[in-house]
Amino acid sequence: MTTKPLAGRLAAEAVGTAVLAAVLIGSGFSASALSGDDAVRLLANVLASALALGVLIALLAPVSGAHLNPLVTAGAWWAGRRTGGPGGREAACYALAQLAGAVAGAVLANAMYGRPALELSGRPRAAGHLWLGEAVATGVLVLLVLGLARAGRERFAPVAVAGWIGAACWGTSSGSFANPALTVGRSLSDGFTGIAPGSVPAFVLAQCAGAAVGLALVPLLFGRAAADGADGADDADARKGRTGRTEPAAARELPGR
Repeated sequence: MTTKPLAGRLAAEAVGTAVLAAVLIGSGFSASALSGDDAVRLLANVLASALALGVLIALLAPVSGAHLNPLVTAGAWWAGRRTGGPGGREAACYALAQLAGAVAGAVLANAMYGRPALELSGRPRAAGHLWLGEAVATGVLVLLVLGLARAGRERFAPVAVAGWIGAACWGTSSGSFANPALTVGRSLSDGFTGIAPGSVPAFVLAQCAGAAVGLALVPLLFGRAAADGADGADDADARKGRTGRTEPAAARELPGR
């Protein structure tokens, strides 16, 4: 999280998630109108979504961290408990802003394509192999975001996160929703990217399970974060050596989808 005022950060999370949802859903409408081939539709949808994600992370990371995903926010909260990371109330506010943004983005996409503001999706997505795909997609996403932060390589996040989402959309059985807020948003639009409301709870549970595994792998692969105090001072010195100025640990950017 950054040290900017909370209201501004929440606005950035809401706007960013809304734009991402609108592009994701809207590109599905466009692809369906232009092609009857599902592979072409998926290619167009994934390309538009990955490009939008990379741009939004680059734009909003200095403002809010560009989480755009409640599970990335939850991961940041959990990983930062000992190092001055975001508090639980702040993380909850982020998640609510992301959820509101996803719903607003779905309404916007529907309106742009002349559809009802809210229309429940009729696409059921309920099967064990889909839930496994969601767990894999989300787990690697959380591992990627927190691993980049732990290694001090947040600058690569716009390309790395967008690249993983693009790859996971093709390489996982679920199509890589990997985001509870966007999953809810996608249930409110009956297009190529939709998911039936009845399929949402199981998808979100699978995402949470995957995120937990990804979070557990972070200290195994990258080591534990230094605690406040003596270790925290050493960590601050390391950050000062990289950037030329000392920044609070909470200011580190943790982009997500």
